[in-house]
Amino acid sequence: MIHSINHVCYSVSNLSDSIAFYRDILKGKVLVEGRTTAYLDIGGLWVALNEEKDIPRNEIQHSYTHMAFSISESDFGDWQQWLESKAVNILKGRERSDGDRKSIYFTDPDGHKLELHTGTLEDRLDYYRKSKHRMKFSI
Repeated sequence: MIHSINHVCYSVSNLSDSIAFYRDILKGKVLVEGRTTAYLDIGGLWVALNEEKDIPRNEIQHSYTHMAFSISESDFGDWQQWLESKAVNILKGRERSDGDRKSIYFTDPDGHKLELHTGTLEDRLDYYRKSKHRMKFSI
């Protein structure tokens, strides 16, 4: 049985730049830092960074693949201003209705897409039940 997510690992091109981003922008706590690897705690999630300098990185620009962190609706504006003040690359989000809650999409120094989202899984399922009548629900 799977209990939860154990950790998330990102391949990064420059460990120092990525540590600075995840520490200073997402307010992660650096737990350990090595020559090519670092571990951070971000909201209770173990985020691993693994430096790999010589791999192609252009494919991630074209994918919707991302990781989302939860934030409260009341903090949404503060986070938006924070990211803008730090010159973070903020992406145009997808069109969404108010029932789908708010999100800010942005990228880290290597182009990995990240999201700050105000909704929960329950919010999303309720929204889909009300608006996406062709979806099949198992719960």
